[in-house]
This record gives sequence, C-alpha cells and structure tokens, in this order.
Amino acid sequence: MTIWTDLSGTGFELSYAPVNGTPTRVLRAGDGEAVVMLHGTSGHLEAFVRNVPALAEHFALHALDMLGHGYTANPGGDLRIPRYVRHVLDYLDSRGIERAHFIGESLGGWVAGRLAADHPGRVGRLILVAPGGTVANPEVMDRIRTSTKAAVSSDDRNLTRRRLELLMHDAVNVSDELVDVRHAIYHRPEFVAGIDELLCLQKMENRSEDLLTPEQMARITAPTQIVWGAQNPFGDVPEAHRMQQSIPGAALEILPECGHWPQHEHADRFNKLALEFLGRERA
Repeated sequence: MTIWTDLSGTGFELSYAPVNGTPTRVLRAGDGEAVVMLHGTSGHLEAFVRNVPALAEHFALHALDMLGHGYTANPGGDLRIPRYVRHVLDYLDSRGIERAHFIGESLGGWVAGRLAADHPGRVGRLILVAPGGTVANPEVMDRIRTSTKAAVSSDDRNLTRRRLELLMHDAVNVSDELVDVRHAIYHRPEFVAGIDELLCLQKMENRSEDLLTPEQMARITAPTQIVWGAQNPFGDVPEAHRMQQSIPGAALEILPECGHWPQHEHADRFNKLALEFLGRERA
C-alpha cells in the first residue's frame, strides 16, 4: 500500500494557503462540516492518509502541515504552543471557518487541546490521538530530540526510518514511501535551519511553561474522545487515564498492539471510531 493508492479513490486538493503571510501546505478533501487534522512533532499531513478516504465521505477535511513542519514555512523563532494555536486559528479565519472538529495526534493533540480550552467557540468535537503535552518526561524528550536531530543531520535514510519506527508497534507500518516523504522533508534547507526552533518544546524550561494543565483541560467543553496505543513509546497508559479524568466527560479508547500512531497502525478501527464519535457512521 502506498500514499497514492491510499488516496487514489478520493478527490482531494493539495495546495499552499497564505495564512497570515505564512505559506501553509494543506490537503483538503470532502464536503460537510470542517474537520482539521493536526500531526505530531517533526511530522506532516501524510500522517493521516489512511484516514482521509473514509472521513472525506462525510466531512470537509483540512489536514495541515503545522507551523514550521512539513512544507509549511517557519517564520523564525521558537515554535511554542501559543504560536501553533494562533496559526491554526489564522488558517480557520482564512477559510471563513467559524467552528471545526479537530483530530490532533501527539503535538497536534496538544495544540488542539489548548485551542479547545482557550477558544471553546471554535471547536465542535475533539479527537485527541496519543496527545502530548500533559507531562514533561526528560527521557522521552531526549529520545524525540536526539532521534530527530540524528535523522535531520545525516543523509542516511535508515535514521529517518528509525525515527518513524519509534512511532509504531509494528515496523511493517513504515513503508519505503513514508520514509522517502519524511526524508525529503527532513533535508529541506529551511527545515534543517529551523530544527532547533521546532524542537524547542523538548527543552524542559519551554515545555514546562506550555504544558496542558489539569486546569486548562477542565475548561474543555467540546465532547472529547481520546485514542491511545497500549504500547505508546512516548506515554504510558496511566497518562491517558489522567487526561480522561481531567477533561469533563471525555471518553478513552486504548488500542492493543499499537504505538504512537493509532490512526495509521489501526486505520480501519480508528476510522470507524472517529465516524461514530463525529456522528457520521455509515448505516
């Protein structure tokens, strides 16, 4: 299976949106209520290619390369959570979208959660997929920082593959094509130049200030579904339970034999769960 065959039966548009002066790569597909899809640290919109066909049958999808990620420009300076939130809000405004559902994975879940806490009127329903940002674990932060910088600083594709394999319970889910896509992104001169700014949340002083706190999570009024992998290498299952307890009325689904990319490793199950939660399950 390749990215192209995943998407080949779905009408979509891949373009660059001028978001407050920042060219932002976005994949749009489908019609209906807006669903914004946000990926993780050093990631890109291809994280959701196995979800686009099923969800685009019912929704207008907007999968973004977040600020300084993928092929979206990095305007300079440390990329902290308030800047990511502002970029997403500016994107919504540029499209005339007053309210959207959100699917946020890892860093994207952190951003979506903060957006929902601070701007409740902009969020319909919220799906947080192995979301980060509720703890500051030095070992995990170092693993993210060192593995990413190693892959970015070397032309060795095996280092890019290893970075992707960190996300998976089963390495078979890391295709050659996915490695090629990420390797090309990692070696864009603009990406290399901004890698320390992109990884700034792996520094304790930055992460601690930007953490998604229990008080912030308690302010989330959007119906929330948390999806977690039982073998998530970047966060143990108790972390997911604490998040569920902090967000009023949140539901939690823990997928067995699953790492940090539930939406990719268990796409069929994730898509069914997402459609049920968003209210568009097929009859």
